Amino acid sequence: LVILPRECARFGFQKCLQLFGANLGVAAPVWEAALHLCCYFEDQSVEFRGRRVIELGAGTGVVGILAALLRLSGCLQTHPILSFHLRHMTLCCLPGAEVTVTDLPLALPQLQANVSANVPPAGWPSAPPAVLPLCWGEDHLAFPSDWDLVLCADIVYLPETYPLLVETLAHLCKNGAVVYLSSKMRREHRTQSFYEEHLRSRFDVELVLRDDNQNNNIYCEELNKRLDRKQFLFTTE
Repeated sequence: LVILPRECARFGFQKCLQLFGANLGVAAPVWEAALHLCCYFEDQSVEFRGRRVIELGAGTGVVGILAALLRLSGCLQTHPILSFHLRHMTLCCLPGAEVTVTDLPLALPQLQANVSANVPPAGWPSAPPAVLPLCWGEDHLAFPSDWDLVLCADIVYLPETYPLLVETLAHLCKNGAVVYLSSKMRREHRTQSFYEEHLRSRFDVELVLRDDNQNNNIYCEELNKRLDRKQFLFTTE
């Protein structure tokens, strides 16, 4: 049992169970890129309420659980049961998003344990996050394309998976979903090439935040339907 890093307490997590760390490898820890993305949502007052959200490669599920628990509010009032003061803002437990967190089957017990461990005292603002297996490029077509937000944190590190990840994102974003992708920019993993070559072949990509100290970038992407159709025609010829 490993408790969530101290930085995550600010977002209202009660604890994070890493029960299967020895077997999960990179899916076990809470990575800095996930914390950067949570902080970005705070700073930009990203609205989750009423939105359909899916997280890819969720690992511990920190980002997806945050979306299900909370929305950011600039108001000064506090919730009588669950509120956490963040700088000059208040994080209130109000109706959140409809969230699905996904990963490979091996990581699902940890994901489900973390969802269960973070039920707020008054219950989930909306529905509890759904925990489902998703293998990029294989079973993505079993998922709908009607998401509002697709969240990803530090999932860009295996070059052989980059085409599969782009294919999965393109399917999930067919109806206009916005992708937020936070990455540690590792040269040895050719992370930059994923954004500059693979993702730009089908998406409009914008760098929205750069942290030089942590070498972490946050990107916002939307499917470019003209590029996506061109890629589809190319692959079907």
